[in-house]
Amino acid sequence: MSEAGAALTLSDQAAAKVRKLRESEGNDGLKLRVYITGGGCAGFSYGFTFDEALKEGDSVFSNGDVTMLVDPMSFQYLVGSEVDYVEGLNGSQFVVRNPNASSTCGCGSSFSL
Repeated sequence: MSEAGAALTLSDQAAAKVRKLRESEGNDGLKLRVYITGGGCAGFSYGFTFDEALKEGDSVFSNGDVTMLVDPMSFQYLVGSEVDYVEGLNGSQFVVRNPNASSTCGCGSSFSL
């Protein structure tokens, strides 16, 4: 059910974090939804939320038993990206390694094309 094979990838670290969050919520049906919104210091911002439902037009990507959803508008900006989970001095967070971004902000949560 994924678009073009592996147009987006969910790293093993991100999948492991989603599993832990699902367990803490007690809901194995939760899926990670990745989306783009306007704004942020570089023009567009990445967003992450949990969703139980597949919406019309969603692209679906998996890493084992973990599912990632991307809406059609966001998909065009995320093609070829990897969603990862990193832990560092600035805290722990999901990050997107996006080859389409011409620049990113210092915090890594927004980008421009």
